[in-house]
Amino acid sequence: MLAAQRRDLLLERLSRDGRIIAKDLAAELGISEDSIRRDLRDLAAAGLCQRVYGGALPVSPAIADYATRQHVEVSGKQRVAAAAAALIEPGSTAILDGGTTTLAVVRALPLDLRATVVTHSPTVASALAGHQDVEVYLIGGRLFKHSMVACGAAAVEAARGLHADLFLLGVTGVHPEAGLTTDDADEAAMKRALARQAADTYVLASSEKIGAASRFTVLPLADVAGVVTDAGSENATVRALSAPIIHAT
Repeated sequence: MLAAQRRDLLLERLSRDGRIIAKDLAAELGISEDSIRRDLRDLAAAGLCQRVYGGALPVSPAIADYATRQHVEVSGKQRVAAAAAALIEPGSTAILDGGTTTLAVVRALPLDLRATVVTHSPTVASALAGHQDVEVYLIGGRLFKHSMVACGAAAVEAARGLHADLFLLGVTGVHPEAGLTTDDADEAAMKRALARQAADTYVLASSEKIGAASRFTVLPLADVAGVVTDAGSENATVRALSAPIIHAT
């Protein structure tokens, strides 16, 4: 089998099975595990998979630029946003992450909601301007343009003074083994800092993020109160997640 044929097969298996175990596929094809690993390195370099220990997982489409992500799984994000918005109770303090799904959460909030929102996203903060009874606190720092959020040491330090009822966390990948991941180390650190300041953290995960993985771990699934997703209960990956699932319909 030519290298190009092997890589096509790897992508087919990744799509079908949701993961590749290098030693198993090498045994099936009767080739060396090193050959499979080289193929996976090439696919990862092309942005077609995410390498993990022992093999690879699907790469998340949520690592695309902000403008592109605004047009990815729009209806799914809206369903997730509606379910997540219902978690913000009147009188509560909520931390909102950045990203396109969180922006959809803001649009799903009742205009007469009385609450306090803390965010490190200027886009999210601006979208709350029409909510007259929502007190908005904006955390500053270095602007990470991929998600339009503040990151870095100054932003992490500012987060340490917070105490919130819940944190709505955006990630690019949700996987039973890889946990919750994103594609930037500083952004992952900022998300962890915000999660530490909230009583409960809920993950916003439209279906394209379920079963996918990115380079940097944010949190293990055991550390969150629930995963809000539009992926159905028949989804094998959803069934394998250790966190409680809130189905968005």
